[in-house]
Amino acid sequence: MGSTAGLAGVVTADTIRARIAVTSWEEAVRASGELLVRAGACEPPYVEAMEQAVRDLGPYIVLAPGVAMPHARPEAGVVRPGIAVVTLDTPVPFGHAANDPVDLVIPFAAVDKDAHLATLQRLVALLQDQTALDRVREATTDEELCTALGLEAQDTQTN
Repeated sequence: MGSTAGLAGVVTADTIRARIAVTSWEEAVRASGELLVRAGACEPPYVEAMEQAVRDLGPYIVLAPGVAMPHARPEAGVVRPGIAVVTLDTPVPFGHAANDPVDLVIPFAAVDKDAHLATLQRLVALLQDQTALDRVREATTDEELCTALGLEAQDTQTN
């Protein structure tokens, strides 16, 4: 999958989960953000800041139908750049008039506005490729999700 080349090393087995069960957007942000904390990309206050950003600014993070990309300011607790990819077992509303409900959550931690720009561009390319996006949404296991993202098994075993 050429559109996702370069995700390896940024998106790893530690930051991928397929079909997690949540009942609200808050749980979706916390569960996906926790993957970034566990991977050492950010501190717990960063996850709280992602949630607070949605409360303060609204569902601006829902960028496409069914897709949310939570993030916060780097000073909220970013340790190093990181991106997680999480699919939800049951889509949840984030309050976005056009793009709810959300079933794909892609939180990211960036040390500055330029960090991970290339990776984010590849993720956007993925979102624009309906066939690739369908494969991501249809993945029922973490391994299938890795494959759908174009990650090799060895890429997902390093962290």
